Amino acid sequence: MKNIFKVALLVIAIIFSGSSVLAQSNDKKANAVVKQMVTAMGGMENYDATHFIQWDFVNRKLLWNKWTGDVRIENPSANQVTLVNINTLKGKVYENGALVQDETKVNGLLEKGKALWINDSYWLVMPWKLQDPGVNLTYVKTDQLPNGAAADVLQLTFNAVGVTPENKYWLYVDKEDHLIKQWAYYQNFKDSEPKFLKPWNNYQKAGNILLSFDRPNENVGPKNVTVNTKMDSSLFTGL
Repeated sequence: MKNIFKVALLVIAIIFSGSSVLAQSNDKKANAVVKQMVTAMGGMENYDATHFIQWDFVNRKLLWNKWTGDVRIENPSANQVTLVNINTLKGKVYENGALVQDETKVNGLLEKGKALWINDSYWLVMPWKLQDPGVNLTYVKTDQLPNGAAADVLQLTFNAVGVTPENKYWLYVDKEDHLIKQWAYYQNFKDSEPKFLKPWNNYQKAGNILLSFDRPNENVGPKNVTVNTKMDSSLFTGL
């Protein structure tokens, strides 16, 4: 189980905000693959119109208001509830049901909360973030998926953005349905072998978009994913 948690926490990349401002790479072939993918998953307009997303990852429950950047992270293993706006880093933290008063401690926990959100949400919405500012996307080759289907392989790197900009990913996009079916994670750009290679499957409709639920062979999630148009605002302000 410890190894599962370590793998899940390795993937800390970049997500800027609830809405996507496309900054396409210069690789026309990669851009064409991503355009087909976004269309297959419901279109960028529907992603941007998605208001609230709730999901479980590892042992955490997250609520995300994409329009405001407000996030609630329930972390039972640490007896913590973190309420943070990922754009302003303002918020508060409860431990054992009591509000944490120490300002220095709170600031550190809010930073940690944002880092957890970046990691946990990337496992869920990464396909929608491939053309964000600071993201470099290149077409690598055509390859085969484990089931024999043909896939376009895209390389994803970061230009001095995110929590770990030295990371590299290879994304395997099914040529037939245009969905990412697996990703290879390289901890450092110069690594020749990936840290891990994980399937992306079990795509399900959530609201008006497609999202990939679960990751086979790892009990980390994302699980119990729901998309909502309304949510009790008090969930982002208190226990």
